[in-house]
Amino acid sequence: MFEFDVVTLSRLQFALTAMYHFLFVPLTLGLALLLAIMESVYVMTGRKVWKEATQFWGTLFGINFAMGVATGVTMEFQFGTNWAYYSHYVGDIFGAPLAIEGLMAFFLEATFVGLFFFGWNRLSKVQHLIVTWLVALGANFSALWILVANAWMQNPVGAAFNPQTMRMELTSFTEVLFNPVAQSKFVHTVSAGYVTGAMFVLSIGAYYILRRRHVDIARRSLTVAASFGLASALSVVVLGDESGYTAGENQKMKIAAIEAMWETEPPPASFTLFGIPDLKSETTKYEIKIPWVLGLIATRSLDKPVEGVKALVERSEERIRNGMAGYQWLAKEGGHPNAAVPPELEASMRDVGHSLLVKRIRPDIENATDTQIHEAALSTIPDVPVLFWSFRIMVALGFYFIALFAVAFYLSSRRRCGNPWFLRMTMYSLPLPWVAAELGWIVAEYGRQPWIIDATMPTFLGVSNIPASNVAASLAAFVLFYSALAVVDVALIVKYVRIGPREEAEPQRSGAPVLPAPSPAQTR
Repeated sequence: MFEFDVVTLSRLQFALTAMYHFLFVPLTLGLALLLAIMESVYVMTGRKVWKEATQFWGTLFGINFAMGVATGVTMEFQFGTNWAYYSHYVGDIFGAPLAIEGLMAFFLEATFVGLFFFGWNRLSKVQHLIVTWLVALGANFSALWILVANAWMQNPVGAAFNPQTMRMELTSFTEVLFNPVAQSKFVHTVSAGYVTGAMFVLSIGAYYILRRRHVDIARRSLTVAASFGLASALSVVVLGDESGYTAGENQKMKIAAIEAMWETEPPPASFTLFGIPDLKSETTKYEIKIPWVLGLIATRSLDKPVEGVKALVERSEERIRNGMAGYQWLAKEGGHPNAAVPPELEASMRDVGHSLLVKRIRPDIENATDTQIHEAALSTIPDVPVLFWSFRIMVALGFYFIALFAVAFYLSSRRRCGNPWFLRMTMYSLPLPWVAAELGWIVAEYGRQPWIIDATMPTFLGVSNIPASNVAASLAAFVLFYSALAVVDVALIVKYVRIGPREEAEPQRSGAPVLPAPSPAQTR
């Protein structure tokens, strides 16, 4: 039965604030780079229409950036209010990338955003262009450090447990930074942001062309968005494959749940294109499989099996039993100034995190029965149907974006962007990149459960020792506040889209004289 305890409420609150915040992050990433591209064209050609396009999209970028900052600050405070033990346990590692991200976002990025808006008449063309590119670079660096921190939770490298302090401590910042999960997650997430920015520009440009307003700027913006979006959408698919491989190396249960794969898949492992997971019978019905694909994604081979849910549960049960000896030693000796792990317990210490899963069932885990240990092992299975369908909808949207941007690129290169069916389809596609991005985070974070730090700390142990009613009250406050922010954000975006870009007449380039405006007497 679903219980609204402090763990569930804390997870729900962080999930809602994180997913709401991520409505703004991908658009910031995509629009920032598109602004830099458009302004580069302006500086190279001197055409004012490109300056006007940059300024117009820059206004929408500014609204989105402000909302992103406002919603992002609260997330970091939750680590101290709702996840105090987690912050205490891994603060030495997790705090470093968060601190650097704060410097990037609030000092570097915010400074250049200010120069972008107020420097048009104070900086030269080249100086302002450099500022715009630094805004784009700052946005990407800000995302990098957040994803480094998140990737460490998925694959905790560069750190070791200290039995004297009973905390995880940093051993190699280089390993944390170059964590393979962080690298694949960064390029995949940033590419998804580029797709979001391109779709935003493409959809609003289509709206203007359909309404026959600001057509000159809309066509140019659409051309840039089509080419940029096509390259980004292709990158998302290619780089997503790398994310699948790193998950196959480090988070095998996540891959098994995404595939609803209960039994180990023999080589060459097939990818399930469609199916209906049945939790009661632990099977997937009506499967349609593509041979070899899963083996190539998860193992980069055709001769290695991909382990299923049942085999991984058995392995988790073994690790729970193995970790109990290390847990019992820590319960007696941990925290002492001279505590040192005996050599014969080093293997057991690596599995202490698994033994902690039993604490959700009974506090004295050393007395757990076989049934309770098996129950704890079963808790390592994430919600299979949620992951199965979230992943497939996300992938289907990814291929849809490739097709849409390919058509847009073809039509724009042929100067046939006025096709009504294409323009309407583009407008209706506006929310889809956000849907895909949120589903991606569901796959990444929900698939990590029951771990807040993979195979190291269960989620239920990381929460603060506060009443559930306090979390419920703050959750309700966040919902009301963020709902108000959403209304303000949408209202501002709609307002400035309706106003449209400020357009100025460009001087003629054909050599013909510019005719003077008629006098009042001539117009009578």
